[in-house]
Amino acid sequence: MLVLVICVFCSFIGFAVLHFKYVSTFERKFMTRYDYLIVGAGLSGAVFAHEAQAAGKKCLVIDKRAHIAGNIYTQEIEGVNVHRYGAHIFHTSLKNVWNYVQKFAEFNNYINSPIAYYKGEIYNMPFNMNTFAKMWGVVTPAEAQAKIAEQIQREGITEPKNLEEQALSLVGRDIFEKLVKGYTEKQWGRSCTDLPASIIKRLPCRFTYDNNYFNDPYQGIPKGGYTAFVRAMLKDVPVRLNVSYEALLRETSDEFARVIYCGPIDEFYHYDMGQLEYRSLRFEDEILDERNHQGVAVVNYTERDVPYTRIIEHKHFEFGTQEKTVITREHPANWQPGDEPYYPINDERNTALYKRYEQRAAQEGSVVFAGRLGAYKYYDMDKAIAATFELVKRELGVVL
Repeated sequence: MLVLVICVFCSFIGFAVLHFKYVSTFERKFMTRYDYLIVGAGLSGAVFAHEAQAAGKKCLVIDKRAHIAGNIYTQEIEGVNVHRYGAHIFHTSLKNVWNYVQKFAEFNNYINSPIAYYKGEIYNMPFNMNTFAKMWGVVTPAEAQAKIAEQIQREGITEPKNLEEQALSLVGRDIFEKLVKGYTEKQWGRSCTDLPASIIKRLPCRFTYDNNYFNDPYQGIPKGGYTAFVRAMLKDVPVRLNVSYEALLRETSDEFARVIYCGPIDEFYHYDMGQLEYRSLRFEDEILDERNHQGVAVVNYTERDVPYTRIIEHKHFEFGTQEKTVITREHPANWQPGDEPYYPINDERNTALYKRYEQRAAQEGSVVFAGRLGAYKYYDMDKAIAATFELVKRELGVVL
């Protein structure tokens, strides 16, 4: 009897050892150990993933959307690269950023020169001598400056208490009423008298006949669209789409030494200290059987009664000659959880809440928050890339 018990015990031990060896072999075979999990296949995530992979790090990129490129994603419709999440014009004064992006795409020489529509009147943007000549009939910079100074003096505002007073103290009544007030109220969903003066720190007036919206020396649109541009960055990096961070952790046995999280920082912490607020957008597309609908890529509609802020005709970004055209009406919208967050509302309450999340994030040993959502900041594309360069330097020791 004793011999039988010993034999059974030894058999059990042998099975357990074999089972342990089998499980270990199984895990070694099917579990991958990554240096970096990059959450978000947008611009910031793609730049970091490209550089980490180039530095010999093993990376995986995931995105909850069905496509790469985040908010700069372009979708081909009728042969036109449609800016799916609003117009994106690349512009920068940073030579290193400009040199970097050209490694992944050839950029055209598109110059952003939008126009503003107000009750049947057309004005050039940004505010420049063409704008002032149309509005007041002035010809020289001195005449325009005198007109603006006269209107500012007439308002007599020395300590602006809200956005309306701030704008009036910068450009006077005419420009404010026709080109600032309605557009701003639609964009933020509030009266200008209910918005803080800090939103508009300055309203630049250009006293030259120059319709180039940006002062940056480098600007353009990647030929073939932004999706192809980001795809070139990610061509050697494994990417999984339609998967969220939490879903991945539930379904995988893979291990990640570090996480670069480009999603909302408050969402990562399940909003347990409160939700950060945003403004959102809604897009209304229309395919038109026309070669040229509005003659320019962007028309801003500055009347409060027009429900959208602008119409984008996408083909003009790439000087398209297609037989049809695609236009998009852009409607500002209140943001609710589940909606796409576009513009952070950096008021006192949200800034303080973000700081609390930021302090908490600083204690995370293996998670780094990046991008516009991780930083709760509205980045132009070049600034997003520059911020990622700093992250690459900290994480990888690589200077770009």
